Amino acid sequence: MTSPEPLLIDVRSPGEYAGGYLDGAVNLPLDQLQAGIGRVAPDLAAPLVLYCASGARSGMACMLLQQMGYRQVSNGGGIGVLAMTSGRPVRRG
Repeated sequence: MTSPEPLLIDVRSPGEYAGGYLDGAVNLPLDQLQAGIGRVAPDLAAPLVLYCASGARSGMACMLLQQMGYRQVSNGGGIGVLAMTSGRPVRRG
């Protein structure tokens, strides 16, 4: 059995997201994460990969989600590195 594809969550601002985001990612800015995660990922066991510009905000977001009970959260780091390592294209606008 294959594990489900992780949900990509971009925790940058809407303006940063509009400038380029990973294919398939959902934009949920860090300051809206706590309020909005339930509608994006209601399952606490769902695999989530968070990213931002450098990895700092996504690191904070990972800690927050772990405190909220999410069990499979990982910091994908910055968008450029994650694009290369995941093989996902960067989409614009």
